[in-house]
Amino acid sequence: MTDLRNLLWIDCAAGAAVGVAVLGLSGWLADLYALPRGLLLATGAANLLYAAFSFSLAVRRRRTLPWVSALAAANVAWGAVCVGLLAAFGGSASAFGVAHLAAEAVFVGGLGAVEWRVRERLL
Repeated sequence: MTDLRNLLWIDCAAGAAVGVAVLGLSGWLADLYALPRGLLLATGAANLLYAAFSFSLAVRRRRTLPWVSALAAANVAWGAVCVGLLAAFGGSASAFGVAHLAAEAVFVGGLGAVEWRVRERLL
């Protein structure tokens, strides 16, 4: 990956896409995933907040290490939250719900780990 600045745009786009989709389809997804709609609304809103934060960093010409580090740490933490949600709801969620939570944990947690590892190069 030669241009790591695109990593923040990927973070932003992914968070926005998932947030909009989950919020917009929360009623349908609640049935499909066998998860509480309130939980999906909360996770969709959280994704939009992450997207806004990563967008605010992506558009800056100069970034500070504390803000990039905070984004990376927040992504890793969100991955852990998704693992916690899997533990809490894995027994009652449908295979689609489990797959979504697992995929989000891996993607966001992995993205955060990469961002943390290259955070100084993201400045």
